[in-house]
Amino acid sequence: MIRDITLGQYYTGKSVVHRLDPRLKIIGTFVYLIMLFFIKDFIGYAAVAVCLAAVTAASRVPVKFIIKGMKPILFILIFTFIINIFLYDGTILWQWKFLTITDEGIHQAVFIAVRLILLIFGTSLLTYTTKPMELTDGFEAILRPLSRFGVPSHEIATMMSIALRFIPTLLLEADKIMKAQQARGADFESGNLVRRAKSMIPLLVPLFISAFRIAQDLASAMEARCYRGGEGRTRLHPMKYHMRDAVGYVILTAFAVFIFVQSRGILPIPMIWAR
Repeated sequence: MIRDITLGQYYTGKSVVHRLDPRLKIIGTFVYLIMLFFIKDFIGYAAVAVCLAAVTAASRVPVKFIIKGMKPILFILIFTFIINIFLYDGTILWQWKFLTITDEGIHQAVFIAVRLILLIFGTSLLTYTTKPMELTDGFEAILRPLSRFGVPSHEIATMMSIALRFIPTLLLEADKIMKAQQARGADFESGNLVRRAKSMIPLLVPLFISAFRIAQDLASAMEARCYRGGEGRTRLHPMKYHMRDAVGYVILTAFAVFIFVQSRGILPIPMIWAR
């Protein structure tokens, strides 16, 4: 399962989405997240799914690659779905002792599960189509106006970039440790869910030691290259907006306006399961 996690990885490509300015992609991702919480019906989610499918096709990132990365969160999706089924009042469909399933519970469970899937699927495209260094430069450029108020924009952007870069590195280290322990007779595959979770505990100590070692090596490398923060720092490839970025901002604005208007019920679109 660890090998299936693709979060934080960059998928090499030369699509139009890969070539978009990182500032546009970061802002677009935040707008996308905000708009998801404005939606109140499945018509809005259908519109978001269509837009997401169009962006995915334009990025040329294989859908199988994205779905593969979502497999490890399948347990969270199922757990969230089951919990929400029993949390809402409504017309009782099934009852056993203190457990009650209602039509409103099923509606909310499906609604939240779809939102979670769209959220993870959409945000994953940011790291799949943007290099870690581009993410750092994009975050720094967006946060730069806050530097006037004492916010260390460069340091925050660097920490976020390093955190994203560490995800695949730590996953690779965990995979190596698992293979080494399996060669010594450890069993991570058999048994129920609880037993599998307990079998992962011996991985934690060597994984933490490996993480601290990698962090120390990174700190030493940055110090050896005289890294002193973002003050006076220049870039080999300065970020510049192009015509495709202007088109991207127009599409993003149109998407945000459409979702906002549709969520307010202004558009004459029938509501599904609307309450």
